[in-house]
Amino acid sequence: MANELLQALQLLKSKQWVDLTHTFGPNSPHFFMFEDAKFETLFSHDDGFFAQQFTFSGQYGTHIDPPIHFVRDRRYLEELELKELVLPLIVIDKSQEAASNHDFTLTVQDILDFETQHGEIEAGTFVALRTDWSKRWPDKEAFNNTDELGHNHIPGWGLEALQFLFKERKISAIGHETFDTDSAADFRKNGKLNGEYFVLEQDTYQIELMTNLDKLPTKGAIIFNIVPKPEKASGFPVRSFAILP
Repeated sequence: MANELLQALQLLKSKQWVDLTHTFGPNSPHFFMFEDAKFETLFSHDDGFFAQQFTFSGQYGTHIDPPIHFVRDRRYLEELELKELVLPLIVIDKSQEAASNHDFTLTVQDILDFETQHGEIEAGTFVALRTDWSKRWPDKEAFNNTDELGHNHIPGWGLEALQFLFKERKISAIGHETFDTDSAADFRKNGKLNGEYFVLEQDTYQIELMTNLDKLPTKGAIIFNIVPKPEKASGFPVRSFAILP
């Protein structure tokens, strides 16, 4: 007879699964301070088997940032608990705002307006910011969205909004479709990524360069963030996916 775990698996597999992860390669968009990835063939089928060597920064493609990425003496990737990587998922849709204002920065009022419509954001959730920026993938120029002065115009989270979510709503983790937590406008203004530092200072993680958030409900889905376990890692490409209710 099927036990409760097998019944739960059968239930999960009867639902719709959505991949939240970009396929990445040497020509994919990435943070400007990192080099392009390198994929090299070590052995081909003519040698008896196909094997490759991959060279890329930890923050490449859809990836996970553990606390140590920004904060000294905090947890490495391997120290994240398995149950932390599976969470209830909430999606805040600001795609229209980001389309009309590439410097869109999420505010506390945006969150309160969201809650007026969808109810209070529950504790222990993973909150993703949908901007549809992922639709620019894999076009580097479109993703960077640089003006004639060399300034990027990319939407993101505001620091006060993040503080509200973690301190007042007690959420567990966040994700977004862009390179950075902070909007490019806030980064230019502050000269550093205050939002990203704050998130990782909470001893949690975030997922960057997510995709397919437009295929998710506002509430009710579950996110899985499956990642390798390299030693003392500051981040790594991740396979994130959601199971819909």
